[in-house]
Amino acid sequence: MVWISRICYRKYGNFVDNLRLYVRGCSGGWGCPVWGGQGGKGRDVWVVAQNAMTLKRVKDKYPQKRFIAGVGINSSVCTLRGQKGEDQEVMAPPGITVTNDDGKVLGELNTEGDRVLVARGGQGGSYHSEFLPSKGQTRQIRLDLKLIADLGLVGFPNAGKSSLLTALSHAKPQIASYAITTLRPEIGKVMYEDHKQVDVCGFQLASKTPFRSAFEAVQLLIKELELYKEDLPCKPAVLVVNKMDLPDAEDKLTELQEQLLNPHEFSHLLPDDMLPKNNMVFRHVVPISAATGFGIAHLNTCIRQSLDKDASMATDSLHRDRLQALKGAVPAKNTLTWGPTASV
Repeated sequence: MVWISRICYRKYGNFVDNLRLYVRGCSGGWGCPVWGGQGGKGRDVWVVAQNAMTLKRVKDKYPQKRFIAGVGINSSVCTLRGQKGEDQEVMAPPGITVTNDDGKVLGELNTEGDRVLVARGGQGGSYHSEFLPSKGQTRQIRLDLKLIADLGLVGFPNAGKSSLLTALSHAKPQIASYAITTLRPEIGKVMYEDHKQVDVCGFQLASKTPFRSAFEAVQLLIKELELYKEDLPCKPAVLVVNKMDLPDAEDKLTELQEQLLNPHEFSHLLPDDMLPKNNMVFRHVVPISAATGFGIAHLNTCIRQSLDKDASMATDSLHRDRLQALKGAVPAKNTLTWGPTASV
């Protein structure tokens, strides 16, 4: 998944990223005072992660957005201990944070099968409660999808981010001839055969601001990332050089590549307070034209290679950690010393 955003927005067409639900755990069953029986416990409401589910499907399938668990069974002469009612399960996609109306986090669903208890059922009536059952919890909860993209597009206005997103994926963001047209997050999905889902001319925000070359624009973007979160520039990155269909683009690309190889030699082009502390190392520098489609296929390949490399490195790291933990759990073998036996 690829994202590009300026401000937070809660719904994108048919895409739903949050949902508010009414949930209620039901009352327990009545106890039987004559025989001292105990009523069954009222059942609970759970939110359960399921890979095939989406919040939009939940919304469409349950338009009332009400989920009520089963009531506990009353105690009787035949059954002194009443049975429990049936739990109510709300299926939701992985990557969900569950909160109440006060913003308190009740739990998270990260992988399929994860469960979060959102409304507890009441206890059945017994001798201690004068055989009266207690009521279950009633809550309004929110399901918020954590938008964790595989990669993000970072660039100045009018660099062609929306055009690139359109060329890469099925997203249809608004594209116009003025600088700032992206007013909400835009999400696109890039499909590969196995179903895994900077402008070369530089940048000038306004007539009163200085023109920046492509190299200067890259350095300023790195500085912006660094100021937002210091370790962001350390993450793997691919530099996409857009608008290669413009005149003199090849010469400017060659100049940019030379500057990126020796960034310290060109640090004088920017004031000291605009220079990043550390240089970002790009895995690939990919020239493209989002307008003509030039380089898009190669960019897709580079993105996939970068994501696969990250996944492989994460797997190798996990294996190393597990092996180290296993070595620490195995006691060292006793060392035997051979030599003559002393006599007394």
